[in-house]
Amino acid sequence: MNSKKNIAIFISGKGSNAKNIIDYFHDSTKVSVKFVFTTGENFDLPEYCQERGVLFFASKDTESFTQQQIILCSTHQIEWIVLAGYLKKIPVELISRLKHKIINVHPSLLPKFGGKGMYGKNVHAAVLAEKEKKSGITIHLVNEVFDQGKIMNQYECDIDLGETIASLEEKIHALEQRHFPNAILNIIEQLPLIE
Repeated sequence: MNSKKNIAIFISGKGSNAKNIIDYFHDSTKVSVKFVFTTGENFDLPEYCQERGVLFFASKDTESFTQQQIILCSTHQIEWIVLAGYLKKIPVELISRLKHKIINVHPSLLPKFGGKGMYGKNVHAAVLAEKEKKSGITIHLVNEVFDQGKIMNQYECDIDLGETIASLEEKIHALEQRHFPNAILNIIEQLPLIE
């Protein structure tokens, strides 16, 4: 059976979600992780990828991101891009090439606490400042506007009395680790239903 979907993972952080996704699809008959593209520092990720047959590319040259990403996606016949802690805006050229085929995970229950500058600890601090009772993750498709693409899945956690940014971050990370890879698979399998 040779109908595997080729995906690329874009990251800007340490890569824990990328590792989780790579492991989840390692023996998959449906999805093949072709490469990881990073704009951050990843000390052990290159070796991790190499051991699992996944290519690894790093770039800090903002001017060449778009062209490099387009060339890599074309070369490796990428059908889906997964953003796993990727902080740069996705260029319109990529969005138009892979319409409805770029998946992001956001660390809040969108549409709350989304938009430019809302990532990581910034989101958790804002959630706590607003005295929210719940937070969670939103898995959505990417369009031209930060965090405003079609919402595909949301998973919640309670915010406890005395919750801190660090403790909330742990809860959110646990939700990502538990749900994100399977949500990716479900979205890819639902493709004909996504408009």
